[in-house]
Amino acid sequence: MESNADKLFSTAKKKLNEANKELYKPEEDIVAYSVCKNSQYAIDNYLRGFLTKKGIDTTDLETISQLYETCKKMNKNFEKIDLTNFQCIYHIIDSKYCNEYAKVNSCFATADNLDSFLKKEKII
Repeated sequence: MESNADKLFSTAKKKLNEANKELYKPEEDIVAYSVCKNSQYAIDNYLRGFLTKKGIDTTDLETISQLYETCKKMNKNFEKIDLTNFQCIYHIIDSKYCNEYAKVNSCFATADNLDSFLKKEKII
């Protein structure tokens, strides 16, 4: 049976793949909102997955910033993940924020970097 953490990691990977698929379209056909939201959900689920795997309840952690700060307390290597270009870090994930191609690329790159980091750390 799949653990809660594994379910979160699986959802994160699915959302990252959906964002990536959207990015392969010609720029004029890309739905920026879709890429951004899928990237945000991927980041959120990766961070929640890590914390859940460590036995941390994430119910009260609403923003990516809160999740990220908690992850850094559990594993200092999370400091290697650069969220400076991820402009919606302090927003609740359901808020409407993304609409520009440059922002979307940044969101996707952050999600992809987090995926690579978790693999390198042998967390996923």
